[in-house]
Amino acid sequence: MEEGIVSLFQGALDNLNYWWIIVFMAIESSFIPFPSEVVMIPAAYMAAEEGKMSYLWIIVFGTLGALLGALVNYGLSYFIGRPIVYKFANSRFGHMCLIDEAKVQKAEAYFDKRGNISTLVGRMIPAIRQLISIPAGLAKMNLGSFILFTCLGAAIWNGILVLIGHICHTQIDKATLIGTISHYSHIIGIGAIILVIGIIGFLIYQGLKPVKKADSTTDSEKE
Repeated sequence: MEEGIVSLFQGALDNLNYWWIIVFMAIESSFIPFPSEVVMIPAAYMAAEEGKMSYLWIIVFGTLGALLGALVNYGLSYFIGRPIVYKFANSRFGHMCLIDEAKVQKAEAYFDKRGNISTLVGRMIPAIRQLISIPAGLAKMNLGSFILFTCLGAAIWNGILVLIGHICHTQIDKATLIGTISHYSHIIGIGAIILVIGIIGFLIYQGLKPVKKADSTTDSEKE
C-alpha cells in the first residue's frame, strides 16, 4: 500500500467513527479499491479499546458502505454497457484505480460461471470483491437479488475482519496497527478466506449430517 494511504488511515484511526466507516467502505467497494482490512480491523480495535463503537454496528455500517460502493459499480455498468466499461478499464485513470481489462474479464468469467450467487461469494475473494458488481450490472442482474447477495457477502466478510480486529487488540500496539495491517494485508486476507471457508464448510456439514431419529415405541410395545 502506498505511504500516502497509510498516513491517511493512520490519521483517521484517531477519529474513526460510523460515518467514516461508511465512507471508506463505499470507496473500497467502488472502482477505487483499497483493502477493507485497513478500515474494519482498526474500527474493531477501537471498539475493543475505547468502547465508543460496537462490533455489531461496525459490521452494519461497514456493510452499508460496501453496498453503496457496489451500487456505484453496478449502476454504471448497467447503464453505460460493456464497451465503455472496457474502455475505462484500459484507460490511464482505470489503471490508476488498479483496474485493467484482464481484471474485468476475470470478474466477468467468475460471474458467468457461478451466476448470481457469485455476488455473495465474490465479495469474500481478493481481486474479485471490488469488481464483482461490474459483471452483475453488465448482465442486468435483478437489483433486489444483487442487494441481498451483496449485503450477505459483505456482512460475512466484515464480521470476519471485526473478529480479526478483536484479536489484534490483544496482540498489536495501536501505534503500529495500520502499518502492520498494511504490511500483512495479503496474509490477513488469506486468513479471512480460510475462516470463511471453514464456516461455510461447517454449515454445509451440519446441513448434510443425518438427523438422529428419536427412539419411539409402537403401540404394540406400549401394550
